[in-house]
Amino acid sequence: MSALLEVEGLSVRHGQLVALRGLSLTVEPGQVVAVIGANGAGKSTLLETVAGLLHAERGRVVLDGLDVTRLPAHRRMRAGIALVPEGRRLFPSLTVRENLLTGQYRKRPGPWDIPAVYELFPWMPERVGQRASALSGGEQQAVALARALLGNPRVLLLDELSLGLAPVVIAAVYRTLPRIVGQGTAVLLVEQDVGLALRSADYVHCLLEGRIELSGSPAALTSEQIEAAYFGRILG
Repeated sequence: MSALLEVEGLSVRHGQLVALRGLSLTVEPGQVVAVIGANGAGKSTLLETVAGLLHAERGRVVLDGLDVTRLPAHRRMRAGIALVPEGRRLFPSLTVRENLLTGQYRKRPGPWDIPAVYELFPWMPERVGQRASALSGGEQQAVALARALLGNPRVLLLDELSLGLAPVVIAAVYRTLPRIVGQGTAVLLVEQDVGLALRSADYVHCLLEGRIELSGSPAALTSEQIEAAYFGRILG
């Protein structure tokens, strides 16, 4: 199967700091690829660069054969790349429904509409008139995810879905992934919880100081390999 998303030799700077160093990876349709690593490894920078929020100094971002490296974020969204950012970033004064409708502004044709996301999150129809600021962290995360899906993305970028959530809420959010990728959407997720990433992904990359230190399927990677790559240790 050919890759839906290709990241080729991506290098990104934050001022004098090199955040990504010639990073390359691919994601196939219906595949979940996880990126793990310590704070400052470049995980969020990778997602924001793919989404078009940050500028790449070198390298390419290719969506189904189309080079989108020079496209602004709104055109990448229209092409099929959607980001669920760390911290959710909902409009707190808007209702649940109003937040969801903002996700349809640059909607592509596809299976996700309001009834479909209500089916994915059955609690949501009863809360549509409530302001986002009144929701729990887990509910806000669900709304942020639903808002992204309403654009019918081909590639969904998920940045720290589990951040600040209780384990039972995290489990509920991650249970939606099989339904999402079952529609052919590719998922590239950043996750601080290594165990959760390994359970959720088909393939894993471990970043260290802006470069990929270790890659493989979860079943093929040992805990010793992951720990060594995560902290930059040399296995004896």
